[in-house]
Amino acid sequence: MLEGDSLKATSGQAAEYRKLVTSMTPARPILRNAVLAFIVGGLICLIGQVVLNLFLPGMGRQMAVSLTSGVMVTAGALLPGLGLYGVIGRIGGMGSAIPIRGFANSIGSAAMEFKREGMVLGASARMFTIAGPVIVYGLVTAVVVSLLRMLFQRGI
Repeated sequence: MLEGDSLKATSGQAAEYRKLVTSMTPARPILRNAVLAFIVGGLICLIGQVVLNLFLPGMGRQMAVSLTSGVMVTAGALLPGLGLYGVIGRIGGMGSAIPIRGFANSIGSAAMEFKREGMVLGASARMFTIAGPVIVYGLVTAVVVSLLRMLFQRGI
């Protein structure tokens, strides 16, 4: 018998192993997770709407929308530092990944995780590992769409 032959599993052993893994793996509460994601995501949107409604009476809509975005991004960046975003994420799952807050959380969480490595090579360099591609592709898309719009408006 060759040395590698003893390490190869037969198809019967592989099927038996899959059956064992399936029987030992706990069932995922998909409905509960979906309901919690819906509730948490809805609460985040509700908070954003309340903040917007607080800004609207004293200023124009555009300024209120900009300030609301700033407040939500700031909250998304501060919550990981306070240890709260992880709790919200465990409860709400993908509902806590509402785009504007999830983006800020990805930057803030990476900065907190690597702060022990120093400010330059740790927090500053690593905080854009997740968010960097989003920024780059967002900017590239904005430039391409702007160029296309400019070309079509001029009729070239």
